[in-house]
Amino acid sequence: MDKLVALLLMFFSSFLLMRPSLAASNYNVVSFGAKPDGRTDSTKAFLGAWQSACRSATTVTVTVPKGRFLLKPVEFRGPCRSRITFQILGTIVAPSDYRGLGNSGYWILFAQVNRISINGGTLDARGASFWACRKSGKSCPVGARSMTFNWANDVVVTGLTSINSQATHLVINSCNNVVVRKVKLVAPDQSPNTDGLHIQASAGVTVTESMFQTGDDCISIGPGTRNLYMSKLNCGPGHGISIGSLGRDANEAGVQNITLINSVFSGSDNGVRIKTWARKSNGFVRNVLFQNLIMKNVQNPIIVDQNYCPTHQGCPSQGSGVKVSQVVYRNIQGTSRSQQALTFDCSRSNPCQAIRLHDIKLTFNGRSATSTCKNIKGVKAGVVMPQGCL
Repeated sequence: MDKLVALLLMFFSSFLLMRPSLAASNYNVVSFGAKPDGRTDSTKAFLGAWQSACRSATTVTVTVPKGRFLLKPVEFRGPCRSRITFQILGTIVAPSDYRGLGNSGYWILFAQVNRISINGGTLDARGASFWACRKSGKSCPVGARSMTFNWANDVVVTGLTSINSQATHLVINSCNNVVVRKVKLVAPDQSPNTDGLHIQASAGVTVTESMFQTGDDCISIGPGTRNLYMSKLNCGPGHGISIGSLGRDANEAGVQNITLINSVFSGSDNGVRIKTWARKSNGFVRNVLFQNLIMKNVQNPIIVDQNYCPTHQGCPSQGSGVKVSQVVYRNIQGTSRSQQALTFDCSRSNPCQAIRLHDIKLTFNGRSATSTCKNIKGVKAGVVMPQGCL
């Protein structure tokens, strides 16, 4: 009996000793002064919670409870001592005046942070007044990306919804080992430059089970992206999934090992696109797989445009220096909104090499669509509709 009592005392003593560390493993932004009313500036409270979490030697959670929390531009900077999870149960809102996000180009920035997870919640950047400024021709700020990761490793973003971003919803820049899963990125189809997800100079990024309805690219893939895997995505409205634009600079990191499978495009301006500037560059695109894709009323289901020059200035006639090679299009089916469903406008100076078309069936108004191909070398296999390429 005495032994049992002693054991129970030891257990409760240990439990009491553990309680402070358990309590300190969860930092609720309300405890730091945040107000869930959507009007009170909670930026300092969020930073306070972040700084406490960043100092912790054990795995910690920063909790944003239900409610609406007003946040001005904020930078959550590392390195931190341990893994941090941002658990968002409510909605984070930007200032109602678009000028409140300033001219820094970001709203919520995570920089030099390793082992960070963002779970759930909604970001509402209230971008409509900013888009109106852009369309009016007035002098406007540069526009803020809603959530950005710079120089971060081992990142997970899951269950996040972002609406009405001023500019790009989510940016992955100079990161390694990133998982983006079950996100929903939404802005009106006429909103300018509201890309869903932009990835550049990053390796080992996985994007799955997500929905993009935007005014620009659903996903844009910039220089230096490698080992990118995308699956089970829904894109549209928007400008499709685009590698590029690339080759804007003469010295530029290439793009390689890109996979997109099992995805659906609905009413988008493009399906899968590779876009490069018509100027000298040492960039490249290689080892790309587009497979098991469905196109529903897509303007340009498959397009390579190596003569991109939006202002028709600074693009001498020698063509694009970006070398496009080893690109496979396999089992892509559906409907095109334009008669020309397949476009390869490759570089005169650096023709597309080792392009493979395998089981393509794209129709226009119930009949076979058309194709155009310039400066391309490759092979086709299985049924390829429209015919005429390779």
